Order: sequence, then C-alpha cells, then structure tokens
Amino acid sequence: MTPPPGWYRDPSYPLVERWWDGTAWTDHRRQPEALQQPLARPEFPDGSSGRAKAVALVVAGAVLVSSIVTGAVLLGRNDDTADAATNTAPTAPSQPEPTPSESPTDDPAFVVDELNGITLPLLDGWEGPENVVEDDVVMTTPGTYDCPGDPGLCHHGRVISRTVTGDDEKSPEALARKDIGDAADRAYDRDLLDRRPYHGIDSHKEVKAGPVAVAGRAGYFVRWQVKTAAGPGGYVQSLAFASSVGSEALVIVRFAFDAGGDGPPLSDMDRITKGIRPVDDADTGGGVGSSIGPSR
Repeated sequence: MTPPPGWYRDPSYPLVERWWDGTAWTDHRRQPEALQQPLARPEFPDGSSGRAKAVALVVAGAVLVSSIVTGAVLLGRNDDTADAATNTAPTAPSQPEPTPSESPTDDPAFVVDELNGITLPLLDGWEGPENVVEDDVVMTTPGTYDCPGDPGLCHHGRVISRTVTGDDEKSPEALARKDIGDAADRAYDRDLLDRRPYHGIDSHKEVKAGPVAVAGRAGYFVRWQVKTAAGPGGYVQSLAFASSVGSEALVIVRFAFDAGGDGPPLSDMDRITKGIRPVDDADTGGGVGSSIGPSR
C-alpha cells in the first residue's frame, strides 16, 4: 500500500524528515517536529546564583547552535547521496492478509458459471475452455483435431451453459425440446463462422429424455444421436432448469459428444448433470428424481 502524502523520516538520513508527495520523494526536508519547537526561555527560581544562570544559558545556546549547524550540513549534503533513496517509499503500516474462504468455486475439480449461479464438476478427461470461439463454453475435452469437413479445429466433447433470454417459455420440458434442434445444428451442422465442420447432419433420433432434478430444481433433458456427412457424428443433449439466483431465469446446459472411441463416454453427460450445484451450496445434489430418465 502506498502511503499518503506527508512528512516521513528521510530514508537517506533518518535524523531529518522529507516530504513524500504520494508517489515519490521531493527535495523538501525539515528537522523533526521535536527540534522545530522554539526553545523556551529557561526559568530560574528566585535566589539562583548568577553562575547557575550563566551555565544554563551556555548549554541552551550550544543546543541551538548544534541544531542550526546540523540542519545546514544535512540540507547542504551532496544530492547524489540523497537521490539514492528517491524511489524508496516510506514504510506504510502492514495490513493483515485476508484469509480466503473455502468453497466449491476454489476447487479445481469444479468450473463455475457465476452468471447462472452454478458449479459443474470437471471430470477426468475434461478441462476449462481453450481454443474455442463460441461463447458460454464451460468445458471441453483436452486438445483439438482437424475437423473432417470444412477446415477448422474440432473438440471431441463440449459443454455449454447459458441463460435463456428472449423466450417466455417457463416449462423446462418445453424449453429443452425447443432447444435440442438448435443445439444439434450448432454442434454438427454450421458453426458461428458459417463453416460446416462435419458437412452437415444427415439424420437424428431421440435416444433419451425425461425429468431430472438439477441443483435442487426441477429440470428436463432431451438427448439426440446425430449422423453427419463427414466424421463419426455424435450425441447432443439439451438440459433445462431454473436458476437458483437472481430472477431464477431458466438455464440451458448443452452437451455435444463425438461418437466413437475418441469421444467421451455418454455416462459423463449423466455424471455432469448430477454434479451441478448452486455456487453457494456444495452439498445440494439432485435429490429425488435426479436419475436420468428412461430411454424413449
């Protein structure tokens, strides 16, 4: 912490004070306050001898002369010595370091979506978003590969979390069913740069859907399997539930997993869903109904 402007002990010579302007030392120096006070005229009790008065006056005069000489010598010192301390700030009182509180947001095994007030478990084989241009990506599988369609880099797995805006739908089921088509297109048809990394989707089918409790709130998910013109195709899932913070707007978590041996296991969709919790409550799980629903 930088000290405020004021008179401080000169770091080049602590017997005088020097003006600190808040960012650097100036050339203004002075004697410490104790030496700047005018010397009081000595009081002698009645009957004191002339010798005692003379001795006292001589001593007082010597102190005054000494102070004047010392000040003159110090203020006339070679500036090279004084300037050596120009960039040395006065010492400010030390402040206690705050002790960080422990929370799930400090745990490297979680990723945090502060906007929607949730944490998502970062499973083995997953990492925070890197080399992505799409907003709201909260995790991906490590590394990238050359997309099998249009030039670009693809991930074998992605998870996206976003707030639902511009939609008055309040039913998690209706919202998940409305979102799944767009989720599939974004993952396997056209990307944000209008490229077709898999040359588009040839077909899709619903493989799973049902109610699910997410962070203690009622939610719903829909999962599709998609086949693409290039590459192995994959699985997409739209998970909708109400946020537990703010206006409790609906949240959509999208999953996109490549099919085949290079893609993440489908069980990770279930494990991530069950591990979603409110930011301020690490112990709140899915509760009743948290199991992923039956296939349809």
